[in-house]
Amino acid sequence: MAARRLGRRSWQQVVLLSRRCCLPDGRREHYRCSSSSTALGKTVEISEVTREEIVLPRRKTWDKLAVLQTLASTVNRDPTAAHYMFQDDPFLMPRNAANSRLFSLSKESGRNAAKYIIKQFPQYFDKTFAEPNVSCLMPEILTPQIEGVSEEALRERIHLRRVKDSVDLFDQLIQAGTPVSLETTNSLLDLLCFYGDGESTPEKQQEEKEDLEEPEVNASEQKAPKRQFQRGSQLSGSRWRENNNAERIFKIMPERNPHSYCTMIRGMVKHGAFAKAYDMYIDLLNERHKADVHAFNALITAVPYLKDRFLERWELAKVFLNHMAQQEVQPNLLTFNALLKTLRRCGGVGRSMSLSVIKEMEALDIEPSLATYDHLLSIFYRGVDLYPSGIISEVLDDVEKRSFTPQDPDDANFFTTAMQACCDLKDIKLAYRLNKAMEKGDNWKFLDMDRLNAYWSKFFSLLCMMEQIDVVLKWYKEMSPSLFYPTPKNILDLLQALDAANHLEVIPSVWEDMKQLGFNRRRDLLEELLSLMSRDQHPEEIQLAFAKCAEDIKAVHEQSGREQVALEWTGSALGHVALLFSRAGRTQDAWNMMECFQQINRIPTDRVMDEFLNCAKQTNCPDEAIKLVKLAASLGLPSSQRLKSRTEKEFELSEKQKKTLESIKSDSDSSDSDSDRD
Repeated sequence: MAARRLGRRSWQQVVLLSRRCCLPDGRREHYRCSSSSTALGKTVEISEVTREEIVLPRRKTWDKLAVLQTLASTVNRDPTAAHYMFQDDPFLMPRNAANSRLFSLSKESGRNAAKYIIKQFPQYFDKTFAEPNVSCLMPEILTPQIEGVSEEALRERIHLRRVKDSVDLFDQLIQAGTPVSLETTNSLLDLLCFYGDGESTPEKQQEEKEDLEEPEVNASEQKAPKRQFQRGSQLSGSRWRENNNAERIFKIMPERNPHSYCTMIRGMVKHGAFAKAYDMYIDLLNERHKADVHAFNALITAVPYLKDRFLERWELAKVFLNHMAQQEVQPNLLTFNALLKTLRRCGGVGRSMSLSVIKEMEALDIEPSLATYDHLLSIFYRGVDLYPSGIISEVLDDVEKRSFTPQDPDDANFFTTAMQACCDLKDIKLAYRLNKAMEKGDNWKFLDMDRLNAYWSKFFSLLCMMEQIDVVLKWYKEMSPSLFYPTPKNILDLLQALDAANHLEVIPSVWEDMKQLGFNRRRDLLEELLSLMSRDQHPEEIQLAFAKCAEDIKAVHEQSGREQVALEWTGSALGHVALLFSRAGRTQDAWNMMECFQQINRIPTDRVMDEFLNCAKQTNCPDEAIKLVKLAASLGLPSSQRLKSRTEKEFELSEKQKKTLESIKSDSDSSDSDSDRD
């Protein structure tokens, strides 16, 4: 403490001294101080100081992650590296989107398995060796600590989310005549309605995705498809059992408050019992209770399953909104999101009313979330007729100004929906704006692995369609594989973009990526690749690279592993490979491909045979030319005589070769001679 006081006092003296060293006219005065010891004779000159006053900064409180965030800002993304979640195990580096999804799900499955083991066998995880013991990093205590049959024990099991144990203990209390408080019973109903009368598992905590889209119908009075409604009713029968524990406990409750009804409504909607939820709401009104905002949100979500016609759905949603006003229930963001989610399934009625819903949100000073914009874009851009880009442009005006936080489970769908709308509109400027908004702040966190691949795949397809090839290749190198794994459609779009820009020299590098992605056995991609390489004549260096690609494709057709069926040759693929070998001067390889035509009963085109003959001429191989004439004659091709005459004129043949060539007769010639004999 003394040292601290001394340091502080000396610092204050330096500050005061620095102030005194400045004269009124701005000149600086030099002081010469001598020590008390005359033997030393040393002088110390005080350094020049400025007129500015030294202001000590206040202490700043830093975020716990400030150091990590600072370090992270110094590292850029490596475009050649896979996602960081796969870098722990090099063996599990994914090659394509399917592997990426499989490996990410495998890691999550491993975590769930570890949680299951800890939950089922907690006795093996009761020792803590960490010093110091950080409680938040230790496994949760999942074993009940209170023994016996009591309400306290029931509360503990509800807190631990032990569904079956909680129900059994509740039944024991009822059988023993012990009254259970309304608060505890409501907590038990919350547990049962959340987990659907089943044990709590990580899988059950994940909300199942449902298909919100319906076929576009022009007239708003058209009936919605019965198939979707029937699917909802079947879903309710399989997920919400008749007279399950939640219903049984609700019926035997001596007293029910609004929370009891609202919990049952939310549970029934969550697990597909939409008609029962509506009946429960009618019972709530008959008991003169008021529903809370969460129950109304659930009921509005269930509207598409309660009514068939689009207009009837909107009328029922308005009924719930009027009841909210009558019961003085203030709507929140999720209320309007649920309403827009319902309007997505109301056809033309949804389009006409959705903008009014947005205006109502503005009037109530409720700021939209990403889910709000996702529903709005789905209403206007998920149909047969695309609306102009004005709506999505206004949406992006708002999104660009904000960095969002999760407020709705559907928030994560916005960026993929918006990018799909940009692709449908073929508007690359909107796509750039959307991508800039996605990279702002923490907005990128809304994209998990699946959505990330879908988002960048759509964006890349739009780039291939609308941008210059240099820009496309720049994005391609930066995005793959660090941000996404190209799909077969992306590779096809890239090949078509290269064709349109006449940059076919890039095809060999695209083929290497195809092999890395595991697309080297995709027949549609192979046909497109071979067609582009063999269509025109290129410089020698490019032709040699194309021939190397053709050799790899030939090897793919010939290899067959235990789990792979041999890839069958098509006539067009054979012709392309033979043509590429011929242009590269690889006569023997080209002839091997020509022989395959006869083996698979295919006919080579005149172009392929002419290119092979040119190759034989360049390499001075008259024997190969004679073999070609024999092949054409055996297949009975009309071009055999033309090839024969070309061989006689363009090659220097020996006497033996001339005799061999003269002895060749086509099948048509032999058939004509046989008919003349008859």
